[in-house]
Amino acid sequence: MTMLSKNSCRFAAVVLAVAPTPALCADSSISAADTGFMIAATALVLMMTVPGLALFYAGMVRKKNVLATMAQSFAATALISVLWCAAGYSLAFSGSGPWLGDLGRVFFQGIGIDTISPFAKTIPELLFAAYQMTFAVITCALVAGAVADRLKFSAFLLFSAIWLFIVYVPSAHWVWGGGFLGEMGVVDFAGGTVVHINAGVAGLVAALMMGSRQGYGRENLAPFDLTLALIGTGLLWVGWFGFNGGSALSAGSRAVFAIVATHLAASAGAMVWSALEWIERGRPSVLGVISGAVAGLGTITPASGFVLPWHGLVIGAIAGAVCYYFCTRVKVALKYDDSLDVFGVHGVGGILGTLLAGVFATASISVSGSEPGVSGLIEGSSRQLLLQAAGVVITVLWCVAGTWISLKLVDLITGLRVTKDDERAGLDLSLHGEAIHQ
Repeated sequence: MTMLSKNSCRFAAVVLAVAPTPALCADSSISAADTGFMIAATALVLMMTVPGLALFYAGMVRKKNVLATMAQSFAATALISVLWCAAGYSLAFSGSGPWLGDLGRVFFQGIGIDTISPFAKTIPELLFAAYQMTFAVITCALVAGAVADRLKFSAFLLFSAIWLFIVYVPSAHWVWGGGFLGEMGVVDFAGGTVVHINAGVAGLVAALMMGSRQGYGRENLAPFDLTLALIGTGLLWVGWFGFNGGSALSAGSRAVFAIVATHLAASAGAMVWSALEWIERGRPSVLGVISGAVAGLGTITPASGFVLPWHGLVIGAIAGAVCYYFCTRVKVALKYDDSLDVFGVHGVGGILGTLLAGVFATASISVSGSEPGVSGLIEGSSRQLLLQAAGVVITVLWCVAGTWISLKLVDLITGLRVTKDDERAGLDLSLHGEAIHQ
């Protein structure tokens, strides 16, 4: 061996000796694959709000309210992101209290480059916090659809800030952050209770408290442009892969099962809703097919990481039928004006999906290490269905009370509703001084 080659070997040995190896790194538990997957999932869920939900909602309101409706989604994204960083994440996911977390992670303090969360042990904690932030964003944005065309922009901002801490943050802690519902055994893979029940019930309470739009039931309140809603639905559908698949918090088989079940549920929901329209009205509508898809997506959400693909088909089909009749029959019978069917699709879908998780949960999907997995009614566990029902009742009651309090506070401070003249002129001009092309 030459002197040069000997020196090269010595140099290589020194480099290898001092270089950190994966086994010795402080962040050795952080998986590059899981981190990459969750970065993509976080981006997909953010896309669900902007531009997905913004387009979906904008296409279903009247022309004079399109910009105002889109502004709510964008404003929710900005406002809730800041509040989540300030205290929302900390109160939801730090500490060990049964009711609420602590302030140990205010403004993400204490989160270093190698820090991991006890709830997601293979990705950086900051990524977990960002992922959960996108859930809080879309939940607050969803509520606005129930009172579209009549809610003040200032009222929406103030309501979102108050409601986030009164309703969303405690609920997220109870189910996902080590709180009492999770400890009881209530399961919610990706947000049936935390997101969809809360958003839907809050929307219903808001619609009842604010009253109907001017001309509701008498004038033509048809959507402005269903092409926007269709594009928005497509973005929501794709983004839901991050919503449900990402809730596995790792790039593994469970994420794949969740994604496939999600897609099949959306497909079944769209087909069943359209079929019922075709039977009852003689033709399927574009609004019907996108509503059915979203109903399927919302309903499969709490169960997606606990069920087999064919269960997704069944759950989506049930969602398409139940949500269809709720939006077309029950709402009309009860005479409340939920502008964009937030309760009929998301609230009813979230309740239905949370209960069906207790029916179809399959232990082999969720088994992990020493954890035996969750079994539902079809595997002989009636207890899980009872737990899911208890979770639904508690979530609904808390959301009703918290939403009522939030709305009353906002009404005292700014008022909730625009004036009759402003509503007649349209929120684009009256609230923002802008209008889309004529």
